[in-house]
Amino acid sequence: MMLCHVSNLNRHLQTRDQTLSRIKSNIELLVATNGGNRAVVIPHSMGVLYFLHFMKWVEAPSPMGGGGGPDWCAKHIKAVANIGGPFLGVPKAVAGLFSSEAKDVAVARAIAPEMLDSDFLGLQTLRHLMRMTRTWDSTMSMLPKGGETIWGGLDWSPEDGFECKSKKRKTNDSEVSKDVHGEPVEVNPEPVNFGRMVSFGKDVAEAPASNIEQIEFRDAVKGNNLAHSNTSCRDVWTEYQELGWGGIKAVSDYKAFTAGSIIDLFNFVAPRMMQRGSVHFSYGIADNLDDPKYGHYKYWSNPLETKLPNAPKMEIFSMYGVGIPTERAYVYKLSPQAECYIPFQIDASAEGGDENSCLKGGVYMSNGDETVPVLSSGYMCAKAWRGKTRFNPSGSKTYVREYNHSPPSNLLEGRGTQSGAHVDIMGNFALMEDIIRIAAGATGEEIGGDQVYSDIFKWSEKIKLKL
Repeated sequence: MMLCHVSNLNRHLQTRDQTLSRIKSNIELLVATNGGNRAVVIPHSMGVLYFLHFMKWVEAPSPMGGGGGPDWCAKHIKAVANIGGPFLGVPKAVAGLFSSEAKDVAVARAIAPEMLDSDFLGLQTLRHLMRMTRTWDSTMSMLPKGGETIWGGLDWSPEDGFECKSKKRKTNDSEVSKDVHGEPVEVNPEPVNFGRMVSFGKDVAEAPASNIEQIEFRDAVKGNNLAHSNTSCRDVWTEYQELGWGGIKAVSDYKAFTAGSIIDLFNFVAPRMMQRGSVHFSYGIADNLDDPKYGHYKYWSNPLETKLPNAPKMEIFSMYGVGIPTERAYVYKLSPQAECYIPFQIDASAEGGDENSCLKGGVYMSNGDETVPVLSSGYMCAKAWRGKTRFNPSGSKTYVREYNHSPPSNLLEGRGTQSGAHVDIMGNFALMEDIIRIAAGATGEEIGGDQVYSDIFKWSEKIKLKL
């Protein structure tokens, strides 16, 4: 499910309510025609966020909501089997909105810089892509939620100690190598600061936090003194031409952005985009979920600012792939100036020390399904919703079901029957078996409870969130 931006707010709300009303009617019909047996709902990817929104909408009174009342979900839903759910957002959305890039674009630029850096083909393509994606408010729903509490800061992240190799070691472990004479030498693991979601320069990405001197950007004076500046560049969707050199320099001088400063970054570089998006989405953590303001729909797709329904017998599953390097943080640099250009780009020349490094082509990789990091897919069911918490006051049971990625062994398997990739997991036989058993009436305990290959439970314990 995906909602696209429409310029008129009333029209947007009307479209939203029509879509949600159809979902409500379909579930009610399904239950009514199946002997009162409750439905199993299977959202995938962004649909996970919108079904989370739906469960609040259906409870809420009209006209803000669907008028189903506080027990609607308890009466109609047996289980929600979320597949590849970006509950807490994805760093990939940051790169997409900031520079219209991701790992694939950075790799392509490294292979053929003359194409992507040429004004005729590459730069125009990226500009048009930015104009398009910045009109999709649904993309803004994917920005990381929870700030530094969830994603980490300049000097920590929940995934500290993770290494992009099959055998993981703790942060203080050392690797034994050999020198030219064959004698053993200790090699300390390369530092990975996942909490620095955007760093300007590899040196900043790797430096101790105490060595990073940040110059505040939020109140910096923007200027229009860019070379090649002209009125044709003043596009409401990119907004970059209004930054001027003063604004661009202020961003790069801040050096390192965490999930706590990313939202402020977008408010600075694209204020009109954020003003429009903030009507529909929020990215914080609620101090008091009983505050009446959280009755507004803009909070309903953020699991950190809303409660699960009052449905103690409803089960929630997080089902997602693991074992694939997944975008987690980026090394940036300033772009060469050109007409109407995007001033920031991933530094594809930034590489780690060896083939086991998490840094490849300017992108730091962590564990995930190639699109959504484990942290985003798994944390809510592993910790924040586990048992009775303020986010799950009725104590709906939650389960983490991970599927370890195994690529296809031959061409006859197509995309693979054991794939953990974000889309291809839909053809994963183990996932399909779990879904069929749940739909046939099995509980989470009956299908085996949690199935975990990653360190999601260990990482979740590092997150100090009031539950």
